[in-house]
Amino acid sequence: MTPSAASQPKSFHPTASNLPAGSRPPGSRRDWLALGLLMFPVLLVAVDNTALTFALPAIASALDTSGVELLWIVDAYPLVLAGLLVAMGSLGDRVGRRRLLIIGSIGFAAVSAATAFAPNAGWLIAGRAALGLFGAMLMPSTLSLIRNIFTDPNRRRLAIAVWAAGFSGGAALGPIFGGWLVEQFWWGAVLLVAVPIMLPLLVLGPAFIPESRDPAPGKVDAPSILLSLFTMAPAVYGIKEFATEGPGAAALGTMAFGVAMGVVFVRRQQRLHSPLLDISLFRNRVFSMAITANVLALFSFNGFILFLAQHLQLIEGMSPSAAGMAMIPALVATVVAGLAAVPAVRKVRPGFVVAAGLAMSATGYSLVTFGSHTGGPSLLLAALLILALGVGTAETISNDLILGSAPPEKSGAAAAVSETGYEVGALLGTAVLGSILTASYQHNLRLPAGITEAAPTAGTAQAGETLAGAMELAARLPQPMADSVRLAAAGAFDSGVHITAAIGLVLMATAAVLAAVVLRKVPRADS
Repeated sequence: MTPSAASQPKSFHPTASNLPAGSRPPGSRRDWLALGLLMFPVLLVAVDNTALTFALPAIASALDTSGVELLWIVDAYPLVLAGLLVAMGSLGDRVGRRRLLIIGSIGFAAVSAATAFAPNAGWLIAGRAALGLFGAMLMPSTLSLIRNIFTDPNRRRLAIAVWAAGFSGGAALGPIFGGWLVEQFWWGAVLLVAVPIMLPLLVLGPAFIPESRDPAPGKVDAPSILLSLFTMAPAVYGIKEFATEGPGAAALGTMAFGVAMGVVFVRRQQRLHSPLLDISLFRNRVFSMAITANVLALFSFNGFILFLAQHLQLIEGMSPSAAGMAMIPALVATVVAGLAAVPAVRKVRPGFVVAAGLAMSATGYSLVTFGSHTGGPSLLLAALLILALGVGTAETISNDLILGSAPPEKSGAAAAVSETGYEVGALLGTAVLGSILTASYQHNLRLPAGITEAAPTAGTAQAGETLAGAMELAARLPQPMADSVRLAAAGAFDSGVHITAAIGLVLMATAAVLAAVVLRKVPRADS
């Protein structure tokens, strides 16, 4: 059993919340320097999530990968990451959040360097899985350390806004940065860049980031860790399988298994004296509603990005890098909105700020639902801008409510739940809206007469499956049939976009009402 904070040896670096009054001024320069160091792993994980996408063609060519291997290269990381977030968040509460962050940073950098020179697909898949393990140590640790470094609520809100901005900015830079690295060097550079990014944290972190932990931790329950992995990993895999293959036996079976393991996990936590995840956190309405808002905000954002990226590249004809650049103003708006939400909650109750953010997201979706997409990308990019403002607003305050409503000693577990909400929201947005979009496209596609005589059967089959397949088919056809195929595919895709946008509109509007009602009594920051 770890001794209490009062009995720690002099070398122990306590949390800001355990220091005597006045010994560590809130918002000191050391606090902000610590936040700056914490942003390095945040940026790295965010960039790593999206940068590899642009390296996949080069990886497939260099390592001669099969389609299944390429899928696992992408999926191994998020499966392990999602499965271990809760376990690692709770472990950080027990062994020390800074300690776990440093271990995760060393492991992430070392595995990234080794994986960058992978000689075959199996090595790369194993490396990606190991990165998921160490990545799960990083994100909850950064957020929970912020909770304990910044004890003043207003400064904590600003710190969380900076954290969220780093995550959003890293996700935006990922495709552009990844594409540039692959073009200038080789695919392994996307992974090798983790080493210099982690160096400032590893060199300066132990001196400037204060350690924090639960002063009375219980024993680590190994079966609970396995159950959390068996809950999240199959559920995440099932969602991704559902998105790509439809409601087949593999998708439904793995999701059902994940749900069953989740039930066992919850029951075990309720019986344990020191649970891996304190289920009582969810009895707090503020905590639960903030988690819901977080999930839905990421659901809306990732679902929108899914069809916008396809529209810009396949219908508007933009290159991947040009499409990424076109989205940057909206992603900058996410950062600005998150920072602007901090002073807003001093005059407006946080629940209404979260509700306003979700309502802005609904407004963005309404433009897509009722507008025409045939006049170029302007309407969709404007809708993304409004959606991004809403997500930045709602996400920053909901994260603050999650951490603020949990006891400081449980901040690691609370941060892990928040991070899990990120992963689940992003996956659901892609899987649910992506599946509906695909089904609508396939149902509404009407290829022009005579296409079967002019094109091979395989080409028409691919065109009937995806928008990309239709555009590839059109590229091999003579005019005017090629234009006819493009118009038919764009029309079918557009009909699916209207349907998915309408679903997003209803979900965001409902979430806005729920947030306003459930969180209405949370006081303003200056109350």
